[in-house]
Amino acid sequence: MTMRRSGRNIHGILLLDKRLGISSNRALQEVKRLYNANKAGHTGSLDPLASGLLPVCFGAATKVSGMLLDDNKRYRVVIQLGVRTDTGDLEGSIIEMKPVPDFTIETIQSVLDKFKGEIGQVPPMYSALKQDGKKLYELARNGKTVERLARRITIFELELIEFRHNMLELDVYCSKGTYIRSLAEDIGHELGCGATVKALKRTQAGRFCITQAASIEQFQAMDEQERMTALIAVDNPLQSLPAVHLDTRQTVNIRYGQSLGLDNDEKISGPVRMYHADEFLGLGEMRLDGKLAPKKLFNLSD
Repeated sequence: MTMRRSGRNIHGILLLDKRLGISSNRALQEVKRLYNANKAGHTGSLDPLASGLLPVCFGAATKVSGMLLDDNKRYRVVIQLGVRTDTGDLEGSIIEMKPVPDFTIETIQSVLDKFKGEIGQVPPMYSALKQDGKKLYELARNGKTVERLARRITIFELELIEFRHNMLELDVYCSKGTYIRSLAEDIGHELGCGATVKALKRTQAGRFCITQAASIEQFQAMDEQERMTALIAVDNPLQSLPAVHLDTRQTVNIRYGQSLGLDNDEKISGPVRMYHADEFLGLGEMRLDGKLAPKKLFNLSD
């Protein structure tokens, strides 16, 4: 019997510029095979129509992937006016077409201003959200439409980059849970002509920008050392949290799951990063009673 070859224990974050036409999972599997990594996951799906920044977490970095999912995102989107599709983008079937009035820039801008700030947004049917145990896109593919409750999201910035012919190009900086396809449809509804997404690119996710990312072809062209150097440290996305430095005895205790009484002159409270010398140990919590409790420990030596 042939034993399956084991991959490598790799820890870090890779910033991938996902190409058009493939799912986020396929992009993830390509990178995982390239690095021969045992464990990997991505932090927020991009549809095949969408390209751009897809952070991939290897090994222990998957423990912080949930925090990356909660980060704000920035997108560059091209919206086609006068068309509505069943998916909210041009990959779907056209369900309505309307003539596009001769809008002025001022009219477009006044409509965009209505979507800035905290707003309610109804998730699209073609999404991975679940209802009664079924993903919405599975129901949609079977021709079913169900009522969805609006969710509160925040559009921090909504900038008009270009208005040409029947196309709007926008820069959108938004909170987690924002569906750009729904935003495009809502803008089209407010304009009275309908709209759908023609092109979409994620340009920022939390502290990471598309200028830091590379394509799969670029990673393939690197040698082994260059590929490993491209990995970002596991604790990089956590830099906004205070750091607590432990001595050898404290490190042993914290690794056994014990809480520590620490001198907390800086009055730190809440989540913290824990270190022994230059080694990142994981996440802890400084409690109101002055004790440090371990919350999520990392072993980057495996």
